[in-house]
Amino acid sequence: MRFMMLVKADQNYEAGTPPTPELMAAIGKLGEEMFRTGVMTEMGGLAPTSKGARLRLRRGKVSATDGPFVETKEIIGGYAILQAKSREEAVELGRRFLQVHADVMGSSYELELEVRQLYDPPPSGR
Repeated sequence: MRFMMLVKADQNYEAGTPPTPELMAAIGKLGEEMFRTGVMTEMGGLAPTSKGARLRLRRGKVSATDGPFVETKEIIGGYAILQAKSREEAVELGRRFLQVHADVMGSSYELELEVRQLYDPPPSGR
């Protein structure tokens, strides 16, 4: 089963402040391990909303609003695509990712992520 891990952004992310070199190294090490073992197939960080746009369909019309966006509590800062045998395994992989942050940044650091199963496309008729 495939899962997407969605990492929530914080004020530092929206301000464009990069993670510390120590945190980047720790995330890189965990990412290398997860790629090597095949449980992660893709990962990436997203630029702040100031570099993006939000599109909305309302009453049959599409509108676009340039960032930054005022409400940041639901902003996604990064993602990873995971290959796991179960939801429980995907949640455990998310726990490991969060633990790396706690180990590097300290127990007062806060971060939230979601783990969501991806729908696989239906098999083709070939």
